[in-house]
Amino acid sequence: MNSTCKSKKIITAILFLATTFPLLAQKQLTRYVNPFLGTATLWDSTDIGYTPTHRTWGAEVFPGSSLPNAMVQLSPVTLFRSGSGYQYEDTVIYAFTHTSKGHWNLCHIPLLPATENFSPDDYSSPFRHQNESARPGYYQVYLERYGVNAELSSTLRCAFHHYTFQKSQTKKLIADLSRSNERVRSWEISQEGDYVLKGFQQTGETMYFYAVANHKIQNIESQKSENHKISVVNFAGSPGPLELQIGFSFVSIANAKENLEKEMLGKTFRQVREQADKTWEELLSKISVSGGTEREKGIFYSTLYRSFLWPALRSDVNGDFTDRQGNVVNKGFSYYTEPSLWDDYRNKLVLLGMLAPNVTEDVIQSLIDKGEKSGGFMPTFFHGDHAAPFIAGTYLRGIRGFDVKSAYHLLLRNATLENRSRPYLLEYMEKGYVPEHDIKNPNVETKATAGVTKTLEYAYDDYAVALLAKELSDSANYNRLMKRTGNYKNLFDPSTGLMRGKLANGEWIREFDPEYPYYEYMYREANAWQSSFFAPHDMEGLIGLYKSKADFEKKVDDLFSIPWKGIEAYNFSVFIGQYCHGNQPDHGFPFLYYFVGKQEKSQVLLDSIMNHFYDMGEHRLAYAGMDDAGEMSSWYVFNAIGIYPYSPADPAYLVSVPLFDKVKFELDGKKFTIQKKNSEKKIVSITYDGKKRDGYFIPHRELTRGKKLVITTANPEKKL
Repeated sequence: MNSTCKSKKIITAILFLATTFPLLAQKQLTRYVNPFLGTATLWDSTDIGYTPTHRTWGAEVFPGSSLPNAMVQLSPVTLFRSGSGYQYEDTVIYAFTHTSKGHWNLCHIPLLPATENFSPDDYSSPFRHQNESARPGYYQVYLERYGVNAELSSTLRCAFHHYTFQKSQTKKLIADLSRSNERVRSWEISQEGDYVLKGFQQTGETMYFYAVANHKIQNIESQKSENHKISVVNFAGSPGPLELQIGFSFVSIANAKENLEKEMLGKTFRQVREQADKTWEELLSKISVSGGTEREKGIFYSTLYRSFLWPALRSDVNGDFTDRQGNVVNKGFSYYTEPSLWDDYRNKLVLLGMLAPNVTEDVIQSLIDKGEKSGGFMPTFFHGDHAAPFIAGTYLRGIRGFDVKSAYHLLLRNATLENRSRPYLLEYMEKGYVPEHDIKNPNVETKATAGVTKTLEYAYDDYAVALLAKELSDSANYNRLMKRTGNYKNLFDPSTGLMRGKLANGEWIREFDPEYPYYEYMYREANAWQSSFFAPHDMEGLIGLYKSKADFEKKVDDLFSIPWKGIEAYNFSVFIGQYCHGNQPDHGFPFLYYFVGKQEKSQVLLDSIMNHFYDMGEHRLAYAGMDDAGEMSSWYVFNAIGIYPYSPADPAYLVSVPLFDKVKFELDGKKFTIQKKNSEKKIVSITYDGKKRDGYFIPHRELTRGKKLVITTANPEKKL
């Protein structure tokens, strides 16, 4: 056979395989995901923006195994009481724990395989990154101290540990249940029959476990030192890897057992791992991109993956959950932890609604249940009342599988009665702003009312509740709340062109340095520059506070050009001028130029942030800052595909220039397409379904039609 015939047959075979088995013709999307992205810390002062005297906060994410919004996050701990428990620069592993978020809490049920020669005060194992790997739903590491190759996978409520020991090694399991990232109140571990371990660990929550081993358990011994106590499970000498299949529950050991029986028991490690990969592939494939580099696709799918790890499931396979009052109930929906609303309402929870509407409905129903069980107010997270834009925006985007009247009742109480979710609300209602204290010589960590941030956030939250009031035909409360949406203007200082704290008597705070960052004085984790342009519901009104659009544009130019003074502060890292991408408060500010007709200036910033701030540092594994619940990751996802929820309470998206040439997005069972024509910064035309659109916003309802959004760019002299 001549070479030409051989070549034709090879080409024919390749085409046949590509048509018959499409996954062979394209890279699986889970292969793009790097679970280690975000686990490293920035140390270089050039990157951080100041010379650090302590470890700066990284993304604080974990590299271990989890399914989307699962109960279980099975991940290594390299340092307890730190972020997610894992930091890339560390060199030892203390345990594999089963919950994680990245915010100095959780890390339940620490377990570690071992052989001999350890003590309660010294049992961690060195490891090296060249002997470590991870992908969605899977984590592996070689523990050098014990010669054990550990492989981990998981389902929604269960963990699978697969430990390969060296031949003839004694097999043990260290359970250090007195440790977690929180204060441990009590714990228990016991043996049931020859192959079962069961128990619980009580921290802020109580997590129960029921574990089935494939090797016979000889006994559980307690080892103590002056300072510490651990439990050691000894296994009978048997050939082959040691496997543990563990069910978990926040209700009872019996429910943990049922979860294990329904989700995992009887399956092989390979089956569980492959199913986890399939689950992630199905989610990631709801957004497919073409064009762009392999690096850009890697960051994109890694950030999309990171966007779906929190909030976490808390109800069992039978529907049981433990409510806010400590009662075991079953209400027919899946119960979830509270979202990190201050972070996530900006973008992540919008993305959750677009790709996982059923989860979103249950998250909101969970918030309603928590609110009804804790005084009749909707819970919040950290600061502001941002369940309001989350719930209003979700409802206005057409997601209706939750009790909207109950949600509205709670949100309205938040907005009209003094409560823990909106501290200083009565002063805000009376004066039109939250007063600040006059403190001499405030420092970075000064505690106060964060009056500026609260005022601006409450004004936006009022707007969100007003939108819901209008949708539910409550015109009286709509009008009442809309009158308060301009309260942000009461803290605008014309002499500085920035938002400034006011005393209760109406006087300005005297000691005012707009470049100085505060944790809670006037501003929450921000300075004046990072706070002064927050009015996403009323950009026309905000710009109207300045002499002209040109004056506003100049102020925004200053925001992105006045150098950071090198001040060190927690939560602050990586700057463009005064803009801080390492924390959430100003993440909408790169879009400000849109509102003065200079969209292309925004695009320069967006492209620079995406290109520089998501794979930083020595190992290219550091984010610019915090991503413990997925907000920073979601920021990248939206901007990479060219739409952003600038005002998340509103069912519309601000259009930008996508990173990729073509995006297919599955929404409500249909796929809409985003196509980029040319690669300039200036948008000269936006069309949807072949029709030209005025302005830069595209409504959510248009995208649900499943048509094509075309974004055409050209040189700046061409006008829209």
